Amino acid sequence: MAIKFNVHEIGNPSDPTAPKKFYARPVHTGEISLEDLAADISHASSITESDVYAVLQSLIREIPRNISRGYIVRLGNMGSFRVSTRSTGSDLAEEVTSSNIFSPKLLFHPGRQIKNAMSTLVFKKNGS
Repeated sequence: MAIKFNVHEIGNPSDPTAPKKFYARPVHTGEISLEDLAADISHASSITESDVYAVLQSLIREIPRNISRGYIVRLGNMGSFRVSTRSTGSDLAEEVTSSNIFSPKLLFHPGRQIKNAMSTLVFKKNGS
């Protein structure tokens, strides 16, 4: 099944006088909730929906707990989560403190199976 996209005309924010260009933007057809995922996983296995949901909730609790302890969280073929930061520079190493750090981000690096799925996506212009 193809992912639909719309076409948007967007100007260059750093050069308002530059001609606008057209860009493809995916059209999201909805959302899937954690409860829906639990139900889908349950139907594909012998595990009850409530047990699957409990495991997913535990995973949601454990990822930030371990990230905050400095761990990279590897989830097998799914991928991994890790923290990245930006920091201001100092002239001397001794001047660098935690106050230099800003803009922490959580990065997700997909595993091979997800990367393969992303590389085979098919897109179709909305309305055609």
